[in-house]
Amino acid sequence: MLPAIAHWFAAADTTVAPLIAWLAVAIFISGLDDLVVDVVWIYSRLTKPRRPHRLSGGPQAHNEPRIAIFVPLWHEHEVIANMVEHNIAAIDYRNYEFFLGAYPNDQPTIAAIHGLERRYGHVHVSLCPHDGPTSKADCLNWIYQRMLMYEEETSQRFSLVLIHDAEDLIHPHSLREIARNAQQNDMIQIPVLPLPTRVHQFVHGIYCDEFAEVQIKDMIVRRVMGSFTPSAGVGTAYSRAALQKLAQASSNRVFEPACLTEDYENGMRLHGLGCSQAFVPLTRSAKGFLATREYFPRTIRAAIRQRTRWVTGIALQTWERHGWRGSPGTMYWFWRDRKGLIGNPLSLFCNLVFFYGLLSGIVAGLARMPWDLCRSVDPSIAAATFYIVLFRTTVRMMCVARVYGFIFALAIPLRSFCANYINATASFLALCHFVSAKVRGRPLVWLKTEHAYPSRGTLVAHKRKLGEILAGSAYVTERDLKAALDTQPDGVRIGEYLIKVGLLSQENLFEALSLQQGLPTGPVHPLEIASATAHALPRRVVKYWQVLPFKISDGSMFVATPEIPCDELTRELRGLTKLEIRFQLVTPDNFKRLVDVI
Repeated sequence: MLPAIAHWFAAADTTVAPLIAWLAVAIFISGLDDLVVDVVWIYSRLTKPRRPHRLSGGPQAHNEPRIAIFVPLWHEHEVIANMVEHNIAAIDYRNYEFFLGAYPNDQPTIAAIHGLERRYGHVHVSLCPHDGPTSKADCLNWIYQRMLMYEEETSQRFSLVLIHDAEDLIHPHSLREIARNAQQNDMIQIPVLPLPTRVHQFVHGIYCDEFAEVQIKDMIVRRVMGSFTPSAGVGTAYSRAALQKLAQASSNRVFEPACLTEDYENGMRLHGLGCSQAFVPLTRSAKGFLATREYFPRTIRAAIRQRTRWVTGIALQTWERHGWRGSPGTMYWFWRDRKGLIGNPLSLFCNLVFFYGLLSGIVAGLARMPWDLCRSVDPSIAAATFYIVLFRTTVRMMCVARVYGFIFALAIPLRSFCANYINATASFLALCHFVSAKVRGRPLVWLKTEHAYPSRGTLVAHKRKLGEILAGSAYVTERDLKAALDTQPDGVRIGEYLIKVGLLSQENLFEALSLQQGLPTGPVHPLEIASATAHALPRRVVKYWQVLPFKISDGSMFVATPEIPCDELTRELRGLTKLEIRFQLVTPDNFKRLVDVI
């Protein structure tokens, strides 16, 4: 049996051998292209050492430029409330407003936005005049119009517009850093990094690998080579002057509705209009990297769907709309951004040939037959290709290790096989969708990615420290806070200790916790609670978790608690009721009175 299999492989090798020779040359040429970027990056770091980037020193509260945060939505009712609540609690900036875009045929999302409007004075709904989904750019254009109406109604003008998605974690210092850079730039891009996941989650790990390398290396090299800075779609801020230039150049279309990747398009358009662009270097602080963090798709199907949109917009639509015009640096990065149409399928084919060759070699070895396939490639080309691939992998591992750690970076070679399959499939589907739309004369529609918002436990690292809020809001002096931190006993929380030593009241503590956690606070009177509502949860749950229902309204159960809700509590309550859970912080004394009376 084995000799027959070996002879079959020997015959097949004669067909595969010429392909391997051509693939080796293609990999070598592509590797040289990648090597150019690596060499420019290393050279720029050696010749122009980057100065330590400080996150402090931004505008003070009294002269903060006014920022409008745009969030386009389509079927995001399950995540938008958490996104807004968390970011309002985390952002270390005061002068901003949220404008949330929705479509008339997406009533659950509209209802979620109205709920946020009732709770927060600086959250506004922006309703598109037509059903969706259309494109993200179309939704953004209508949000922009809503902002202009708001300015007319209030006589307040926004200096900057910041774009985010419904799953984004905004770094506490992002808005302050944007305001600092806006003094000299028309477009500011904050780095974007996927949240860390376990090593075995290969699909999400692919995003971690790629974004780490792009944010650390490629974005810097683009600037060095004189190319444009593409917007990442989130964490991008535009000055009003830049938005007006975009509007004047495109019949008032600030964001191009026909584009599936309006973010990339705007970066290119602004560069062509002579607007200055800034990419904020990836910097680590006590609150982690200054970057917009989010979860990306974790399934192959979802990743292919998202990347199909990216390839369609960046590689095909931009090519169709703008061709190959621009400076040498811009032309080179056009090639880099579009070569995936060929490189992605080629990479998958290389993987298939690699596994075939591996199997062929094993069979030849077991059958003690000569393996002619290994001699099909010129040794010099094989060696050069090997060393280029080794160098490229090392560079990527350095970038990934800086953000996600050395252990995570070790799995890059394994994740690359999965990445090649996803990218090749996305490239094929992008071509099919693009050609089909052209033949049928139909517009390309928004291929929305399903979004998942991080759990409360994941969000803890991104919230402002309680002591920072207490001192910043003048509940305690910085001197008293420092003294309390120096004498704080083990196992006693700082808020409880400040109350114990008489420096803080329970009411002030819970006001600060409300700001930190993005949860409402305020006293609940026992006489306002109906008996049926108070007993809507089992007694054991009320006693163990320190929670008490006090109102049921609009499909929500409002729950009073003196503790910060955790993920385990939320999961247990969702298993007991189909109503949406809304927490409200109350002081321990208030909660004790409620439990004693009910």
